Amino acid sequence: MTKVRVRYAPSPTGHLHIGGARTALFNYLFAKHHDGDFVFRLEDTDIERNIAGGEASQLENLAWLGITPDESPLNPNPKYAPYRQMERLDIYREVTEKLLEMGCAYKCFCTPEELEEEHTRQSDAGMAPMYNRKCANLSKEEVEALEAKGTPYTIRVRVPEGKTYAFEDMIRGHVSFESQDIGDWVLVKANGIPTYNYAVVIDDYTMEISHVFRGEEHLSNTPKQLMIYEMLGWTAPTYGHMTLIVNEQRKKLSKRDESIMQFVSQYKEEGYLPDAMFNFMSLLGWSPEGEQEIFSKEELISIFDEHRLSKSPSMFDKDKLTWVNNRYIKERSLEDVVCLCTPFLEEAYDLSNHSDQWVKALVAVYHEQLSFGKEIVELVKIFFEDTIELDQEASDFMQQEGIDNTLAVFKKMINDEDELTRESVQACIKATQKEAGAKGKMLFMPLRIATTGSMHGPDLASSIALLGKEKVLSRL
Repeated sequence: MTKVRVRYAPSPTGHLHIGGARTALFNYLFAKHHDGDFVFRLEDTDIERNIAGGEASQLENLAWLGITPDESPLNPNPKYAPYRQMERLDIYREVTEKLLEMGCAYKCFCTPEELEEEHTRQSDAGMAPMYNRKCANLSKEEVEALEAKGTPYTIRVRVPEGKTYAFEDMIRGHVSFESQDIGDWVLVKANGIPTYNYAVVIDDYTMEISHVFRGEEHLSNTPKQLMIYEMLGWTAPTYGHMTLIVNEQRKKLSKRDESIMQFVSQYKEEGYLPDAMFNFMSLLGWSPEGEQEIFSKEELISIFDEHRLSKSPSMFDKDKLTWVNNRYIKERSLEDVVCLCTPFLEEAYDLSNHSDQWVKALVAVYHEQLSFGKEIVELVKIFFEDTIELDQEASDFMQQEGIDNTLAVFKKMINDEDELTRESVQACIKATQKEAGAKGKMLFMPLRIATTGSMHGPDLASSIALLGKEKVLSRL
């Protein structure tokens, strides 16, 4: 096998989307598994839609995930640079001149209005719209005359007749397309900028890309690209078209779908862990052998097998993601989890009256159940509220006989303590059990409801100690 070289080539028209991140991830895993190169290239020819900071955002979020390109605009290999398409226009022009000289391409002077009118006519007649080759056979003199008048033109490829473009897809197997279904498509727009299907061929060939993993929406682009490879006598890379990512309603994951966060930066901002995201996304359309689901980055690189990429759509399961992230949080040290949670706590609550040790103890209570960093804000609100409100079930429970006495005894025990610790609270609970004669659910449930306002929660003694003596007495 020649050296594996793969690429992730986004447009700087937006931030790193989940779909793009998965594409980058599978390319990265394949490259690293085969000791190859992972290349980051920028398709920035859609000038009107490019956004400021789009390139930096892509690279920063990939780095956060742990996906580091071997080559990029920031880390170029002189043999293959530049890595931004707008800096490669001279390369495209040279190839275009060659195709024109070979007769494989021609200049098209049709106006947008003419093209739209012809497409409408074809559609109304039940035909698949494609270029009618009006300019395909203009004489040299006619072309020169139109150019002399300054008539704008595009450059189109002359699609061969009666050709079958077939290839073996790494995921889908044998795929073929007929040239008769492909009109003479535009290679270079009137502004001199190449179209995607044209530039990508030249970029992949000159950068010696060996394999291309991309989304299935690119499948129909492949025959156009194979056409250019064949015309120029170049060897095409091996293609693999990954299935769609769908939501829980089995619909394609769309940027307009508000049921799922769409961008990697959103998960970062919510306090998800990058290694958990790396693990979770590796299972979106790929499955390892066996039942194991939690893997380190190194393990994933070692076991990655492109033959196990799925042919069926992969569902973005939010519950699965939170489960995976929880597993990773559990494995982190308490100090790391405190660092993860503190910014969210500081934004939501006034911590000025609480020590670092108190914050650490607070996070420790929820360490095992925490699914993502920002979740801590909702979990700990009982420790910052001045008053609590009981739901109907809790309120009904508190009407039972003997509970008032249990609370009165516990209040007396707490009042006698100088400072509340988990150990001192446990002693107060034990003393209340003895003096009030309450035990089991009739002991612990009233104390929990009265102090936290809830019938469920983390360790009761730890929670009461964190609330502090003043707040506990007030609630009792």
